Amino acid sequence: MAISLTASTIPSLNAKVSASSSSKLSRLSSLQFPVQLRRLRISNGSRTSSSSKRRLLPVVEAKKQTFSSLDDLLKKSDKPVLVDFYATWCGPCQYMAPILNEVGAALKDKIQVVKIDTEKYPQIADTYRIEALPTFILFKDGKPSDRFEGAFTKDQLIQRIENSLSVKQ
Repeated sequence: MAISLTASTIPSLNAKVSASSSSKLSRLSSLQFPVQLRRLRISNGSRTSSSSKRRLLPVVEAKKQTFSSLDDLLKKSDKPVLVDFYATWCGPCQYMAPILNEVGAALKDKIQVVKIDTEKYPQIADTYRIEALPTFILFKDGKPSDRFEGAFTKDQLIQRIENSLSVKQ
């Protein structure tokens, strides 16, 4: 269900307008918000009930590092790098966030995990032809060695990474 507003509920739209702009006003008198905003809870200032459930996203532990480029990071890494290409609006990407933390912890001696938001860095996504989310690319010696897309369980992801690491190039 979309949230709809009419001209009568928006004071600025109730002001007198010229005949030429009144046709524009009639076309704009019913606004619909995009799907992403439908989940927002709009309150009139009263308290909401404590029984309503809030969806909390898991805390993602990350070691923040700054590099001049992804290529710089890949060249300077002393171990293979698993790059997770994701977007904040992507449901499967959100599902993978805690799993990726667990995999990173389980394989901390074998790989480095990096997350790249495709909305913030579209040029990197274009360079690696990211067409589906989430997409994982495992880099060895600065070059892509394996690529896989979609959501995985922790065990599936670990198995896929370990299989890729054991394959000689």
